[in-house]
Amino acid sequence: MSRMRGSENEEAEQEDVCIYAVGDIHGRLDLLSETFFKIDADIESSKPRRWIEVFVGDYVDRGADSFSVIEALAERARAPHVVCLRGNHEQILLNFLEDPGVLKTWRQYGAIPTLQSYGLNPSANPDLDESFLLAEQLRQTMPSSHLQFLQTLPTSFSFGSYFFAHAGIRPGVPLPEQQDQDLMWIREEFLLCDDNFGKMIVHGHTPARDPEVLHNRINIDTGAYATGRLTCARIEGRRVGFL
Repeated sequence: MSRMRGSENEEAEQEDVCIYAVGDIHGRLDLLSETFFKIDADIESSKPRRWIEVFVGDYVDRGADSFSVIEALAERARAPHVVCLRGNHEQILLNFLEDPGVLKTWRQYGAIPTLQSYGLNPSANPDLDESFLLAEQLRQTMPSSHLQFLQTLPTSFSFGSYFFAHAGIRPGVPLPEQQDQDLMWIREEFLLCDDNFGKMIVHGHTPARDPEVLHNRINIDTGAYATGRLTCARIEGRRVGFL
């Protein structure tokens, strides 16, 4: 079952709350910093009574600044209104620390820039011996605050009529019974499903040219690493816009 955060009396609270939901970051500290500025500026100008910030995962890999992205998010998430979810890339990083052989797969997902951001010097194609060495080096160099941040990330967040997860949900399974594997990895079964899921699903994981707002889901992954566009949705009741 998923590690889920939620709010009591959330249906009654929803109209009084502005939710900022941010898509996949992938090591782009520059875009994350711009998004922090946009959120803060919108809060200053619109003055919502309450607000929540939800980051839907995939903070690391591909981009050059995974270390600094984790540092920035861990600091921002100290505020109780900030929710950071776990993406499949964070899960692979954690898996690597336990099983260095995972690097063979993780490398294909953009691990090398992440390792470099932590001061390591991996080869382009590490063998198993080097993988064990790199895992030990990462365990030694990763700040304990980063590891705690990564290990305690929930895989979903529910508020009002919205349900947030990195990848989506498995159709036909009640939201409280969703499995972590699906919440972080699912694609076609979720994306091709036209069902009403009970709540609007807000997700990333599958890059699109523009944010997608459908009757049952909102995709906020616009491929920030490659496109330079990090999407931030602004959700207030049933109104959905973008900063």
